[in-house]
Amino acid sequence: MTIEAIIFDKDGTLFDFAATWSAFARALIERISEGDTSRAERIGARLGFELETGTFAPDSVVIAATPAEIAEVLYPELPRMSSAEIVDMLNDEAERAPQVEAVELVTFLSDLRTRGLRLGVATNDAEAPALAHLGAAGVQDRFDFIAGFDSGYGAKPLPGQLLAFADHVGIAPERVAMVGDSLHDLLAGRAAGMRTIGVLTGIAREADLSAHADVVLPHIGHIPSWLEAIRPSSEISGL
Repeated sequence: MTIEAIIFDKDGTLFDFAATWSAFARALIERISEGDTSRAERIGARLGFELETGTFAPDSVVIAATPAEIAEVLYPELPRMSSAEIVDMLNDEAERAPQVEAVELVTFLSDLRTRGLRLGVATNDAEAPALAHLGAAGVQDRFDFIAGFDSGYGAKPLPGQLLAFADHVGIAPERVAMVGDSLHDLLAGRAAGMRTIGVLTGIAREADLSAHADVVLPHIGHIPSWLEAIRPSSEISGL
């Protein structure tokens, strides 16, 4: 079946996860710990982030959780702050995080648009940082739809964001592909009735994703070749 639209996860998919979010984690831990080494280590453990090596554990809450869920994990270290204040702090640090593109996004997304594909973003990040990151990369206008966990459609692994995208562009979910680097992404795609593409620019390995993906690719730059490979023979022959 022809793919007419693609919805992407943001972190670990459009942007390389480790290269981007290690800087975020370090800055956040420094901000909270205020130079207290033992407190910094405790916060790192809560986030599933190893300060010494700058690496995330495979089950790190930062990988797929919403800012509200991360705030719950951090609350014991910040008892004088409300959950809303912690979320605001997380969003502030997220907006500052330097985004490292998985591929050159302007060229990649322009090519997909030229192919006639409608494009969207569904992230468990908040909408404001997502818009800031995409805007800084110069690609916000390449997308028909951008939703964060706070945009009113829920968060992954629930399919609300994905179904809202399909409805927004007027394309049946089975003609949409969901692209992501985590099980949250792929489970949301399956729940929405979409094709699912796993990419390895996050923390998960191919073995972690393959059971829930139609294909697992090294990075999003391989998607055009995959689209060509699955084109119906009637389109190729011009029938």
